[in-house]
Amino acid sequence: MLPEIKLSVRSLVEYLFRSGSIDNRFRTSTTLTEGTKAHKAIQNKYQETDQKEVFLKSEIEYKKMMFMIEGRCDGVLFRDDEILIDEIKSTSKDLSGIEEETYPVHWAQAKVYAYMYAKDHEQKEMIVQLTYIHSVTEEQKKFQRLFIFEDLEQFVNKLVKEYFPYASLMQKHQIRRDHSINKLTFPFETFREGQRKFAGAIYKTISEEKNIFANAPTGIGKTISTIFPTVKAIGEGKLERMFYLTAKTITRQTAEEAFTLMKNKGLCMSAVTITAKDKVCFKEETLCQKEYCEFANGYYDRINEAVLDIFSHETFINRPKIEEYARKHTLCPFEFSLDLAFVADAIICDYNYIFDPKVSLKRFFDEHKRQSALLIDEAHNLVDRAREMFSAELQKSDFLTLKRAYKGSNLYESVNKINKYIIEMKKKCSEKGHLVLKELHADLINMLEEFVRTAEIELLQPTKSVDQTSLLDTYFAATGFVRISKLYDERYVTYVETEKNEVQIKMFCLDPSHNLQQISKKFRTTVYFSATLMPLQYFLDMLGGTSEDYTISIPSPFAKEQTEVFLKPLSTRYHDRDHTKKQIIDMLSKLLIERSGNYLIFFPSYQYMKSVYEDFSASYPEIRIIIQTNRQDEDEREQFLQEFKEESTDTLIGFAVLGGIFSEGVDLKGNRLNGVIVVGVGLPQLCLERNIIKNYFQTTGKNGYDYAYTFPGMNKVLQAGGRLIRSETDTGVIVLVDDRFLTQKYQGLLPREWRDFKRI
Repeated sequence: MLPEIKLSVRSLVEYLFRSGSIDNRFRTSTTLTEGTKAHKAIQNKYQETDQKEVFLKSEIEYKKMMFMIEGRCDGVLFRDDEILIDEIKSTSKDLSGIEEETYPVHWAQAKVYAYMYAKDHEQKEMIVQLTYIHSVTEEQKKFQRLFIFEDLEQFVNKLVKEYFPYASLMQKHQIRRDHSINKLTFPFETFREGQRKFAGAIYKTISEEKNIFANAPTGIGKTISTIFPTVKAIGEGKLERMFYLTAKTITRQTAEEAFTLMKNKGLCMSAVTITAKDKVCFKEETLCQKEYCEFANGYYDRINEAVLDIFSHETFINRPKIEEYARKHTLCPFEFSLDLAFVADAIICDYNYIFDPKVSLKRFFDEHKRQSALLIDEAHNLVDRAREMFSAELQKSDFLTLKRAYKGSNLYESVNKINKYIIEMKKKCSEKGHLVLKELHADLINMLEEFVRTAEIELLQPTKSVDQTSLLDTYFAATGFVRISKLYDERYVTYVETEKNEVQIKMFCLDPSHNLQQISKKFRTTVYFSATLMPLQYFLDMLGGTSEDYTISIPSPFAKEQTEVFLKPLSTRYHDRDHTKKQIIDMLSKLLIERSGNYLIFFPSYQYMKSVYEDFSASYPEIRIIIQTNRQDEDEREQFLQEFKEESTDTLIGFAVLGGIFSEGVDLKGNRLNGVIVVGVGLPQLCLERNIIKNYFQTTGKNGYDYAYTFPGMNKVLQAGGRLIRSETDTGVIVLVDDRFLTQKYQGLLPREWRDFKRI
């Protein structure tokens, strides 16, 4: 029996576009999409005998390998004695800029469908039709060509021949991968308490094509406990790939370490890490223009050779490896990582590459997602991140700048309309400087769509004396706003907020659960896991959980005696902070004198932290102190953490902010950290957005204040406290500073092992 290679028409054509086998205008072609609404607008006008969304499948043998190609063509039309394959593409661009030869990739895709249909129905010739439709105006433009079957067959056979080296490499890799997974054992000698149960629950969830919400404590080894059973599922053919999603760089590194650990145990599996474009760009400025960047110029002439090269020599492909091969082949490292991710077994990346409608990995088609698992690390972070990803905003100053810069141009009129609209909205704002609307104004979206069209024309013009940077930034903001407007429903509000001359209009997603659910259900399995997925019902509500999803809560593997918990009942409310500051300083100095070591103290804001820091350092200059500053880069963060030394004889206290970079994902084991002090209950600062969230959830029958303030705040407290005990041998103290911890509500939100505290 010949080895089988299954692939979609789109996958085949896209690969060959990158290889240069088809005329290379791939980058431009991605601006056209298969918009469902636009497709239906055309398909609804088909004749009664026509067929739409026709599934086609074909087998082609080449060099002792069977290629199983399948896909769904938009339409099969019957006109007299002729049969047409209709390929529909929608775009927001002006159709006048599209000619018959503008996008060869679309002809290629349609020709493969035509070949498959002709072969199945013994047709000697076929008509291929490309139908372009404007996503806003629904204006259409059609092109037709007649092909005889022999030419179609020759074309498809050539595609398969060009694809063969890559398919052969991938097939050999899959055999080695599955063999290595079959032999792979858990990379540690024993499971920690609760770890086997957790890993088993993940495997069961994947096997049954379910989702799971897992509250698993710090120190259990969550990363390896989710990755290992998922790897096993891939080896057994239950999955094709996994996405390991993180919110922060440091947790991405933990996932990389887990794969390296399994590699050292014999695993042969490709894993790719995607790093943000601005971090990996080789140029001084991140300008993706062929005239400026040699790594972008001719990218698709070199990409396939680079893909074959790196996958022939590497398995775990992190940022240094991507940069090494990108320089070797003169490729944009960011685009290179995306192309590698398309074929890798595992992808480690930020949440936004899956969930953000503005930047998600569009090249992963639904057929890929159905055979993929999402492992969402530190899932508690996804609530606020999702709110931002599903929201969009505009600034008046951006349009005013363009109005002045492009006076007399075609762009001026559309920019001026938007500027006037925002001025009118400003006039409607209350004395407090804001206005909240439940409905989205269609007029604004129409104006933005007009601006996008004229901006695209302007951006294609040769650069004149006007700097196009502002236009490009505003263009992206406008396209993002239009895209998010298509998600707008009862879970959104639009608010206008003014500050001096600036006016901001924001489509604000109050409840991201529906949007998250719509995306995650395209995948075989989604695993939401965190050490602080509490209260669980809140996260089920906010992350789109259903009654069919599994839940699991693993108890802490650490002994209660490893942690001493103290409570200092002071008011840390905003208006009391100056009055209780001295008591905090006295408590802190007493603790440090009695128990020398390394400590972290967390505050609810930079201002509060700085105020206590200044008074404490003035009173106790002999105690070594370091403080978190705003906007620290990665080197500065690493330097901060390196101050916490295992064998230090001096007392050190680090001042940090709740919910900041040091309050989660930080591993200071042993004597590197002896205590954590948490000041306050972590409530987010009172603001317009939080109050809108509160009011919304109150109307849905939930406790609006808890959903907007209490639960997000306490999550920060739990994360900060979780920095202390990271292994079976760690010990230390946690001090909770706030009188609200004495109330029933807040005690109910504390982990069981913290509830037996001593009051000081």
